[in-house]
Amino acid sequence: MVSVASLNPWWAGLLVNGGLILLVHRLPVLTVRGWFHGGALGTVLWGTMGWPGWLMVVLYLVSGSAVTRLGLKQKQALQLAEARGGRRGPRNLWGSAATGLSLAVLMAMAPAGARPLLTLGFVASFAAKLGDTCSSEIGKRWGGRTLLMTTFQPVPAGTEGAVSLTGTVAGVVAVVLYTALALALLRPSIGPGPLAQLGLLGVAATMATMVESWIGATWQGRVPWLTNELVNAVLTTVAALLAMGAAVGMGWH
Repeated sequence: MVSVASLNPWWAGLLVNGGLILLVHRLPVLTVRGWFHGGALGTVLWGTMGWPGWLMVVLYLVSGSAVTRLGLKQKQALQLAEARGGRRGPRNLWGSAATGLSLAVLMAMAPAGARPLLTLGFVASFAAKLGDTCSSEIGKRWGGRTLLMTTFQPVPAGTEGAVSLTGTVAGVVAVVLYTALALALLRPSIGPGPLAQLGLLGVAATMATMVESWIGATWQGRVPWLTNELVNAVLTTVAALLAMGAAVGMGWH
């Protein structure tokens, strides 16, 4: 009997993702088209990084979707809920995952010595997006007083660029937990050790979420082509560049 582990990783990724989607496609995570795009994303991740990288993105999607649905009825009543009940479509998916996927492909092509640095960027990109999602969704429902990032003036919950204490704390906790699990699975051999990696990635991802809030407060809604998906791509790219740049700056490479 042929096992998944014995297959070419690309075929294994295709089989695992196809089978998983058949089992869970009714869950309110992705739209119909989103599931097809998610299958392509998952297959490439399995082919380039194996099951650990694939699993970290699955956990990101599941966690982000679960947080989005917290207090959904109340957020819908206040007109603060995400469209489609929180289901993500292709544009949402690629806006969040394009940076991480690009780094995964680079890892498969780069010399072995460059892969740990690229892994830091990969983890930072998804940690930042999950932190942003947790901060936003929990802040909308339980954030209480929300302030505009640029002026710190009170604004209604759900305003682009608004932050709250509860939401900010939730985002930081999500970043730390996700990063810790990713480091345990991916084990990048770079820097003084896991605690230093956790600190660097936590700071980089959190700083990137602040940049995203600043963009939301200053440009989003005023610049027609600056869509939410593009802002997410900027967020994940900034997080990855900050993490990798800091690691290089500290001589970790």
